[in-house]
Amino acid sequence: IVRNAAKITEENIKVLEKDVFALTSNDLQAFDVVINAFGAPAGEEHLHVDAGNVLIEAMKGAPNTKLLVVGGAGSLFVDEEKTTRVFDTPGFPTEYLATAQNQGKNLEILQQTNDITWTFISPSALFALGKRTGSYTAGKDNLLVNAKGDSYVSYEDFAVAALDEIENPKHVNERFTVVSEAE
Repeated sequence: IVRNAAKITEENIKVLEKDVFALTSNDLQAFDVVINAFGAPAGEEHLHVDAGNVLIEAMKGAPNTKLLVVGGAGSLFVDEEKTTRVFDTPGFPTEYLATAQNQGKNLEILQQTNDITWTFISPSALFALGKRTGSYTAGKDNLLVNAKGDSYVSYEDFAVAALDEIENPKHVNERFTVVSEAE
């Protein structure tokens, strides 16, 4: 399911081209897993919540389909007491605050939803192109750091973690995060 099928270069893949806001239960029933990697434009960050709500409602009519939501690091906690999130810390970039808060709200709504199967995956604070090591450390709700003290995960290792979760679910109806070593 994509917004723009022209971006798919692989010819042997069946593609459903449809806007996330138009998805229905019937659209989702044919899939084992739906990955929500929706990106809202600046100034319209509330669309993270809106898109999440549309997917939740559609998923209710597709009980055999699982939802994997790609979120951000902003809603991860930075303390063991789970009182301070990354986006609450001094120096959090203001240009990302609305996105982080709305992705966090999407997570809160999922956590209150009992009638679908979902997983929310958050990257580390530094989420960048790097090397695929195939090795990562997973955690739950707190920001993780690697052996060098950096909160980092490469796009490649993040993708491996997401696929590992799809193939061997360990975080059903919860959020998890991953960290990896930089090159």
